[in-house]
Amino acid sequence: MDFLYEYGLFLAKAATIVIATGIVIGLIAGAAMRNKPKKGEFQFTDLSDDFVQLQTDLKAELMEKKAFKRWLKDQKKKEPEQRQTTFVIDFHGSMGASEVDALREEVTAVLAAAEDGDDVLVRLESGGGVVHGYGLGASQLDRLRQRGIELTVAVDKVAASGGYMMACIANRIIAAPFAIIGSIGVLAQLPNFHRLLKKNDIDFEQFTAGEFKRTITLFGENTAQGREKFQQELEQTHQLFKDHVFRHRDVLDMEQVATGEYWLASQALEYKLVDKLQTSDDFLLERVQQRRVLQVKFQPKKKLAERVGAGASSALQHLWQKLPFGHWSH
Repeated sequence: MDFLYEYGLFLAKAATIVIATGIVIGLIAGAAMRNKPKKGEFQFTDLSDDFVQLQTDLKAELMEKKAFKRWLKDQKKKEPEQRQTTFVIDFHGSMGASEVDALREEVTAVLAAAEDGDDVLVRLESGGGVVHGYGLGASQLDRLRQRGIELTVAVDKVAASGGYMMACIANRIIAAPFAIIGSIGVLAQLPNFHRLLKKNDIDFEQFTAGEFKRTITLFGENTAQGREKFQQELEQTHQLFKDHVFRHRDVLDMEQVATGEYWLASQALEYKLVDKLQTSDDFLLERVQQRRVLQVKFQPKKKLAERVGAGASSALQHLWQKLPFGHWSH
């Protein structure tokens, strides 16, 4: 009898979970259908206020009470009625440069709100990736330059290849001394399984229209002509990359820096790939003394499957704990 009782409770629990899952999924899907789709939402953080609060808390801890009150009074006298704004955008790029989707929204928001004298700091971290993705990222930053907004790019860790393609757009590049900078080159590599397929008597057929529709293949036999054409395409892309960098930083000796090598920022400064050795933290510390510093972040909307999964998991966990047998064990 004890076994049947416990088995019955187990079935009841399982049935409840299944029903609850269906209800949660239905509610979330229904809400998604009713609400107007949105790309995502913006998050704005006033870094100036954060700095002032930190400074005030530390002063209160370190100073005597009377001295602290005098300090507060002096600080209020120093506060300007109107301050220009430094907008802060963070870009942490992946191989596929999917983060450019959020960047374009953030740049658009800054362009819509910026006034004369405002500037932008982009804290950029990327080792590069696909050419078209990082090319679009560079174009987004160039929108700021085209509007006459001063742009500073800060590199605390790495801006290489596509990352430097974006960074060179800036009026000024600052970098931490041991940040990795450069890699102005193009790379393509892929395996070829033709001999493996041939050894196992497996045919691979590929049909194209156009002599160079496909130059290099994973499974077919690559030809000398195909390899030569593919190398030409890489060289052309490299030349476009070099032209892009020189157009924005004409102080560079491109023959010296466009070899595909990378340097630590302390070395890159000598080659004029960066303008100053400085961390983004120190840059912002200077800015908050005279300006309002506002971080702009766009959070893309999660796909329905992601929201359903997260919502269902949270709801079921809560429901499980509320059930009378939610903590039942044998």
